[in-house]
Amino acid sequence: DNFTHQSKVKGWMESLVKNGNITGGRALSLNGKVIDTKGQTQNNIYKVGTEIVGGYILLKSNNLDQATEIIKTCPILERGGFAEIREVI
Repeated sequence: DNFTHQSKVKGWMESLVKNGNITGGRALSLNGKVIDTKGQTQNNIYKVGTEIVGGYILLKSNNLDQATEIIKTCPILERGGFAEIREVI
């Protein structure tokens, strides 16, 4: 159920904070705008099918592989979610 899932995500995030792995992050609202290559603006967020970016976290890790291993434990993956991991440059 949703409550159990949200509790798992909260616990996962709390463990990352406790271990010093989180340096930032936020949930994203469902309000936004998209500007296309022609400069046209749409009052909407970018979606691929029903998929959206719902938020982001900034992890502290030694390298991309360590960050990937951390994210592999994210409960959102258990419910068909996905994560993209990138290095900050």
